[in-house]
Amino acid sequence: MSPLPQSGAHLVNSLTALTSPSHQEWLEQTLHLALTHRQQGGRPFAALLVKEGKLVASAVNRMLEAGDPTRHAEMEALRDASQQGPLKGAVVYASGHPCPMCLCALVMNGISAVYYAFDNADAAPFGFDSSASYDRLRLPLSPPPLPLIKLPSPIPASALYGSQHE
Repeated sequence: MSPLPQSGAHLVNSLTALTSPSHQEWLEQTLHLALTHRQQGGRPFAALLVKEGKLVASAVNRMLEAGDPTRHAEMEALRDASQQGPLKGAVVYASGHPCPMCLCALVMNGISAVYYAFDNADAAPFGFDSSASYDRLRLPLSPPPLPLIKLPSPIPASALYGSQHE
């Protein structure tokens, strides 16, 4: 992976300079954003929303900063992107598997697929597992309501979710 961007603006500039980024490249940029946000004291989650091969929104989890439990990265990306028009057919790249709230919002907005790096089993040792919420809501993920595609991560889950002192 290339050096970490210092802000979302740098991330956008680096992505728009790429020609036809692959799913893996979009996901790696999402992980860069999540790592940067974690290093700045935020929660270790980020999402990019891409439509027709162009970045429409980049977002991080703002729960801590806003004191609002709905400020997940995917929700933030949806909020930002929806200001630019319909989202049907867009793709979301997320650092982690979407929680039920985010997945529902993605489905309701016509997102065509989600590519992510870490699933609930990867996140569970660090307390970032949403499978209990899926269970309580009795929401099976088989079959998924839209394609949920886990891609290989160039970093281990511990690098993103582990202790700030690692």
